[in-house]
Amino acid sequence: MRPLQLLAGAILIGALGGGVMLIRHSADADATRAKVAAAPQASATRPPAPSPSPSPSPAPFVVRRILDLKAPLHHGDFVWDESGAPQGPVVITVDLAAQVVSIFRDGYEIGTAAIIYGADNMPTPLGVFPILEKDADHVSNLYDAPMPYMLRLTRDGVAIHGSDVRYGYATHGCVGVPTAFARKLFAATRIGDRVIVTNGKRLAMGQSIVG
Repeated sequence: MRPLQLLAGAILIGALGGGVMLIRHSADADATRAKVAAAPQASATRPPAPSPSPSPSPAPFVVRRILDLKAPLHHGDFVWDESGAPQGPVVITVDLAAQVVSIFRDGYEIGTAAIIYGADNMPTPLGVFPILEKDADHVSNLYDAPMPYMLRLTRDGVAIHGSDVRYGYATHGCVGVPTAFARKLFAATRIGDRVIVTNGKRLAMGQSIVG
């Protein structure tokens, strides 16, 4: 068995806004022309409107804890430990080179597992993907194969799901994880949570990943 490595990840998102103002004037010039001519002219200068305060940017989503593994992961292995991890946004990272998936909650790694992924003729795509759908009892309509605790990443069938994770095995582009781990991952995630798939991207404590 080949020992696997760990990946950490994070997301940084920002926002900005603005507005406009409309002014109307009276058109009754005949009734007011003489009074205006005799009256002292008022200054047309208006004090500048206060600038709106910019929206504060959210704090970067950084790696705050990586699980302390007692031994390297091998295919079929996983670790899950939520102790000390606060509630917060969830990000899943997948490193195809290291053959490892990690789940972070508010920057704290709460689970990691060895994976299998797409073969050379049907590779797993790289990028940042929101979870589009969750189905605990999904069956592939392309291969008539069970995909337990499925988290859909793309509309053409790429997903994270429970698999028989063994050395030398591959998928049709999906990320296969041990089924017991997939069950915990399914319970810990929501539609819209981000999954970041890389090929050799490794980060240290305190670093962030933009997605």
